[in-house]
Amino acid sequence: MCKAPLFRDPIHDGAADPVVIFDHAEGTWKMFYTNRPTTLVDLGVNWVHGTDIGIAESRDGGKSWLYRGTASGLNFERGRNTYWAPEIIYRSGIYHMYVSYVRGIPNDWNHPRHILHYTSKNLWDFEFVSKLDLSSEKVIDAAVFEIAPGKWRMWYKDEAHGSHTFAADSPDLYNWEVIGEVISDCAHEGANVFRLGGYNWLITDEWHGLGVYRSDDFENWTKQGRILDRPGKRAEDGVIANHADVETVGDTGYIFYFTHPERTEDNIKNHWGNQKRSSIQAARLEVKDGILVCDRDADFEINLR
Repeated sequence: MCKAPLFRDPIHDGAADPVVIFDHAEGTWKMFYTNRPTTLVDLGVNWVHGTDIGIAESRDGGKSWLYRGTASGLNFERGRNTYWAPEIIYRSGIYHMYVSYVRGIPNDWNHPRHILHYTSKNLWDFEFVSKLDLSSEKVIDAAVFEIAPGKWRMWYKDEAHGSHTFAADSPDLYNWEVIGEVISDCAHEGANVFRLGGYNWLITDEWHGLGVYRSDDFENWTKQGRILDRPGKRAEDGVIANHADVETVGDTGYIFYFTHPERTEDNIKNHWGNQKRSSIQAARLEVKDGILVCDRDADFEINLR
């Protein structure tokens, strides 16, 4: 059975926003994630800022994960700064990271946010390429997918426009042209796009479960409902799921998401526990009769290959 939780960060215990990618040089799987410092002095929302991008490694196809440190080379300007929600794409021997960036360690949300582009040849050392010119000065949570040969699309959250998902296109992963708003039925974040069961899927974090949208052409998206919006029974999984990444193997999908295991109704009401702490979980995705299905309590084993 899949381990639960799948991974906890041993330094700050605040692993969030995971993305999983195969390391072609080492033959292992890497998980990159927002490394939240959950035990900082409480000065507002400083605990979600000042974050590095953590790295965990799996040598058994995703069944177990070992903390390996943090991504090197991200600081493109002076000071202690904030990095969130990495997306990593591999193309022609180069890994492209698109990561959300906030200058410094703010105590509130009223600061510019941008998406930065880095490249790496080894998934350890990253070099700054550019700050993307997108639809506003408050954009985060990039998700990138090749929607046609030589045509890449990036979906991202624009907080200046209702916290809706916008998109931009690129022919080369370096130059991006904004195409506009894509998902606008409710505020959300953390878009992720993948193909499974003959359909294109887009999921979002609605803060009360993950919204699910289906498309035949990457242009027109139909809302299906939500998944992972009810507490599970496994350890650290008794709350809603947040910001997820999906890896597909044939007709099976594996969804990697994070939870705040101590953010239960009783704890919120009584101000108990460390509600900032977060863990990474995984579950299996399937498509049944055109519907994306996820049973977070089902017995399964991860087998990335």
